[in-house]
Amino acid sequence: MKAFGLWSAVFIGIGAMVGAGIFIVIGQAGSIAGNIVWLSFVFGGIIALLSGYSLAKLALAFPSRGGIIEYLVQEFGVNIFSGSMGVLFYFAQLIALAAVAKSFGAYSSELFFNKESVFLTDIFGVGILLLFMIINLLGAYFVAKSENIIVIIKLSILVVFTIAALITIKPEYLSLSKTPPITGMLFAIGITFFAYQGFSVITNTVEDMQNPQKNMLKAMVLSILIVMFLYVATSIAVLGNLPLSEVIKAKDYALALAAKPVFGELGFKIMAVAALIATASAINATLYAVTQISYVLAKEGNLPEVYEYNVFHSNEGLIISTLITIPMILFFNLAEITSAAAISMLLIQAITHIGHLKVINKTEAKKIFVILAFLSMILVALLTGYYNYKTSPVVVWYLIGIFIAGFIVEIILRKLNKREITPQS
Repeated sequence: MKAFGLWSAVFIGIGAMVGAGIFIVIGQAGSIAGNIVWLSFVFGGIIALLSGYSLAKLALAFPSRGGIIEYLVQEFGVNIFSGSMGVLFYFAQLIALAAVAKSFGAYSSELFFNKESVFLTDIFGVGILLLFMIINLLGAYFVAKSENIIVIIKLSILVVFTIAALITIKPEYLSLSKTPPITGMLFAIGITFFAYQGFSVITNTVEDMQNPQKNMLKAMVLSILIVMFLYVATSIAVLGNLPLSEVIKAKDYALALAAKPVFGELGFKIMAVAALIATASAINATLYAVTQISYVLAKEGNLPEVYEYNVFHSNEGLIISTLITIPMILFFNLAEITSAAAISMLLIQAITHIGHLKVINKTEAKKIFVILAFLSMILVALLTGYYNYKTSPVVVWYLIGIFIAGFIVEIILRKLNKREITPQS
């Protein structure tokens, strides 16, 4: 019997989405969009729904654990472009990993030393990354098995906080008279989309799903809608309990700070601990993904033979991935690295959706939804890129450099290893 029914797939999607992202994003997006950041979460959710539809249809047509990399090869063929996209997907996951590690550092600095410190944030961020590298090298089976418990803990804390905080909101903080320009809400959509990252994990269950033709799309839509509702409620709770000036000042740990007016100092500590648990589990899961799947696919063009939680087969990828990630933690602030992660994910998924049109006869997807998925992602990526160009241009130049590096690495790997990223299904 297949392992995943409709609701088990839905809960996997919810668990993947409601993790480190919301703890990182709520303050970053709130500092830009102000008290209408909830609208940014609505639009981010709509974009996730469009993208989820396209990816679900691709998963049904091309079932593979390779995910987006598999779809890109099916769409564009075996060539330098699709291979480069595989390398870029690997880089994008490293950027997301750096954002999560940086967030862990920010929450740790505030929780343990009660102060914002770039030095402490970097020490904690790099430290947790190195810790999980060592744990993964040792083969921490128990860490993988603890993920269900971690999901329950972080979801429970977030739901309890949101319900209680909605009761104590101060209407004046949400007043339209204190609403920033609408452009801020638009610029924040790209960052809020980052909080939905993880919905694509549902496509990885396709081979073990009961009646995937019926349940895949339902699971995708239900999980994103549930998470959207939670995110909108959480954003209203945070901006309704903290003045915008405090959200901007504490944007790296605003979600924990918002628990203070509701539960006092203990609430802050509990929420900060929840953030540490969520970010730590995300670091562990991402390290596993980038070393066991993305790294091997990018380097060798084939999926690794072993999917068990044991990275003895990928020591090289684990160490290299960690070493590439550390400079990003050290040289970028959290806002910059979060924006870079969001934009890179948006662009790669946009390319996946435009490529979907080439194979749409096989997927039998509705063309209008695929086109809307592509256009919305490109538009939001451009808006987020423009905002960063005006406020922190280094992010834009960094992303351009990453895309160029992706093509260079692909060409070098083809020359040295004679390898190609080939279809797996």
